[in-house]
Amino acid sequence: MVFITGPRQVGKTYLAKQIMGKFQNPQYLNFDNFTDRNIINEMSWVQNSDILIFDEIHKMKNWKNYLKGVYDSKKSGQAILITGSARLDTFRQSGDSLAGRYFHHRLNPFSVKELASKITAYEAVDKLNNFGGFPEPILQSLNLPAEDAVIEAERWKNQYYTDLIREDILEFSRINEINTMKTLVEVLRLKVGSPLSINSIAEDLQASPNTIKKYINILESLYVIFLVRPLHKNIARSILKEPKIYFYNTSYIKGDAGIKLENTTAVCLLKHVQYLYDAKGANYSLNYLRTKDGKEIDFVVAKDDKPLQFLEVKLSSKQLSAPLLYFSARYPEVESVQLVYNLHQEEEKRNIKLLKLSDWLAELAA
Repeated sequence: MVFITGPRQVGKTYLAKQIMGKFQNPQYLNFDNFTDRNIINEMSWVQNSDILIFDEIHKMKNWKNYLKGVYDSKKSGQAILITGSARLDTFRQSGDSLAGRYFHHRLNPFSVKELASKITAYEAVDKLNNFGGFPEPILQSLNLPAEDAVIEAERWKNQYYTDLIREDILEFSRINEINTMKTLVEVLRLKVGSPLSINSIAEDLQASPNTIKKYINILESLYVIFLVRPLHKNIARSILKEPKIYFYNTSYIKGDAGIKLENTTAVCLLKHVQYLYDAKGANYSLNYLRTKDGKEIDFVVAKDDKPLQFLEVKLSSKQLSAPLLYFSARYPEVESVQLVYNLHQEEEKRNIKLLKLSDWLAELAA
């Protein structure tokens, strides 16, 4: 089986229906649809279906056991595709393991690489900074007058997060926790790109650290936020251990142009390493570095826990980053790159490459 997961409204159903077009007798079943739900429960789909697509089936009780049974009894050559907004491990119902029966692919928002087929890479970064990479607002930004696109994007964003809290988060939390969760989201919108202190947030919200951890796990499981953790293997022990937080939707964060640029870069890098992991089987990861005395590199791309690239993101500065110089000198075998959004001329100084951020992002794997 193939599982496709990702944020709400990122295009999973659209992709599934595109895939349907490649089969002779496809069957699409959405557990949220009453008629489809009856077909699922009774297993009364057309028997000659060459692909079965189950959407949002993780909402079904004992869904793991159900899928195991469907898979183990399927006819030869029948494909099975599962889509959903939450991670496979989010709903921890009891049931037999699906290990060895599926491949997991994560669908992320649009990247610079994808948009660069329509507009320049530089313009693509600007669009992602202002509209985020979700299909509806970003495509409207390409097709509507600028003022109309901004209005429609704001309407979409407001409705998106209202629905997310009302429907998805309520599946994880009690009603009396929703206000705390909403406040936490507002706090996190201001903390993008900074090491996350659970204790500090817990104190601000007058909640226990364990409660805050639980809420952050829920937001991560629902693909609202993602965490970039520090690389600690094969690097000196002085590295801090707190993760940094980013949002899948850059337009939702509160911060200046530099923070938005860092968030957009983080989303593109996440898509890059997850594609290499999910589709190619390569053990890539996205990390960062920060020492106790404050020397920080925005991102590290690692393979098998070994750093391959040190990446620093800048709006316009050509002055070499001091932390990048520090780590580059100590780990000369690692490629060190300063990615600059507004850069007229690419060059290399002291073993550090100064490259145009938009062009570099457009060359990523996904």
